[in-house]
Amino acid sequence: MLHHITLHLARSKQFPEGSPRYGYEITAPLDGQGHLDQEEWSDKRAYCRVRRFWANEGERRGALVHRPGGAGGATWMIHYNQGRPGDEEAGYHLHQHRFIEGEYVTIEDDDGKPYTFQVVSVKRAEPVRE
Repeated sequence: MLHHITLHLARSKQFPEGSPRYGYEITAPLDGQGHLDQEEWSDKRAYCRVRRFWANEGERRGALVHRPGGAGGATWMIHYNQGRPGDEEAGYHLHQHRFIEGEYVTIEDDDGKPYTFQVVSVKRAEPVRE
């Protein structure tokens, strides 16, 4: 089942209260415990989209991708430019994190700098018509 997930920048030294001006909107399949569901992703990958919003920088749109290898045997990434290698952001142990309101996840920007985000919303997506 696909879900719409909203992440906002969590509290940090630079943002003591966090910030809703920095974050992600992700459409992804989640299992019953709130983990990313690799099998469902394989069937629905064309619908697994990401919108990154970053204050005054505007937004970027991309796809949620799963690649073999990396910590835990696989890596979840956000790929912005499908035609240009190196234009992606890696999730930090996203296969272990639960996408449930109030939980935290870490995503590295395309320069490898990690940012922690809080899950502020998880809603079921409209059914996909194939």
